Amino acid sequence: MTTKRIRVLIAKPGLDGHDRGAKIIARALRDAGMEVIYTGLRQTPEMIASAAAQEDVDVIGLSILSGAHNTLGPRLMELLREKGMQDVTVLIGGIIPEADIPGLKQIGIAEIFLPGTSTQTIVNFIRNRVSAESPQA
Repeated sequence: MTTKRIRVLIAKPGLDGHDRGAKIIARALRDAGMEVIYTGLRQTPEMIASAAAQEDVDVIGLSILSGAHNTLGPRLMELLREKGMQDVTVLIGGIIPEADIPGLKQIGIAEIFLPGTSTQTIVNFIRNRVSAESPQA
């Protein structure tokens, strides 16, 4: 029996040009055996949703350091709903004030990873989340 590899899209939405963290996460997920698509800098929510649909991903990881998480996150979730992609796990990593986390989770963001989170914690979260959502054969 072949196990389907987890497909993850890593994206840098907005005008933030700092992608070192996104690249570190992409490498860690790749090293953990996941297929990783990195969209590059300055992606719009529309571009991210389109790429996620084209690549048939299980997970979208957003790296946001710009403070625009309360605009970019809800817009992406709206676009995913419009495309019938509610089953895609969406994660945000970056500089997110603690006070904003409950609101982001309420709109469907699965988890928020703040600076200092280990890459193994992120790998484990994705594996557990995707395996829990996969239909059992």
